[in-house]
Amino acid sequence: MAGKKVEFHEDAALEYEAALEWYLERSLLAASKFVDAISRGIDMIVEAPHRWSAASHDTRRFLLQRFPFAIVYRELPAAIQVLAIAHVRRKPGYWKQRR
Repeated sequence: MAGKKVEFHEDAALEYEAALEWYLERSLLAASKFVDAISRGIDMIVEAPHRWSAASHDTRRFLLQRFPFAIVYRELPAAIQVLAIAHVRRKPGYWKQRR
């Protein structure tokens, strides 16, 4: 069975790009591992979107293992919508107003 398509909220895409840029400025290896961690996380979410606990605003949160980020997402009828690539130690819940 094919998984749902993944849609990034515009602000989530900007957060991803900003985090990647930060890692690229410090280490090409760290940046590559960050990209891999996000990709693996997205793949796991698509495979089983209900695996992670439900949170507020019909969202779920996938925590990256080696980076201080979470993929905040919600399941829509036709897609998985990534609402935030949220740094877990900064401004909790700032993304809650995103639609």
